[in-house]
Amino acid sequence: MSDNLWGYQTTTGHTVGTDLIGYKVEATDGSIGKVDKHSDEVNSSYLVVDTGVWIFGKHVLLPAGTVRTVEHAERKIYVNLTKDQIKGSPEFDMDKHLGDAGYHSQVGGYYEGHRGA
Repeated sequence: MSDNLWGYQTTTGHTVGTDLIGYKVEATDGSIGKVDKHSDEVNSSYLVVDTGVWIFGKHVLLPAGTVRTVEHAERKIYVNLTKDQIKGSPEFDMDKHLGDAGYHSQVGGYYEGHRGA
């Protein structure tokens, strides 16, 4: 994962400004859902992934630093996390995301604990 958890690595193939909505997201051990929202904001880049029926409609917030590769031709994003790591992640909460300064720290803390896992 990236040293900056909330920024894309330069090696991912992602170009700022590219619309990633609808891209499929692949964990290291299989598909987890599709991108519902995303941001390219400096030091606050992320994906919101709709996991669909896999985790009963849960949405998760994935920091951009978890992204390994973006394959535009395939419309797929590969992340450096397993399905279980994503399943155990904090659920995306729009109200906290927009209004709670500590929310990114909470989510980031979870993923920091899974670096190199």
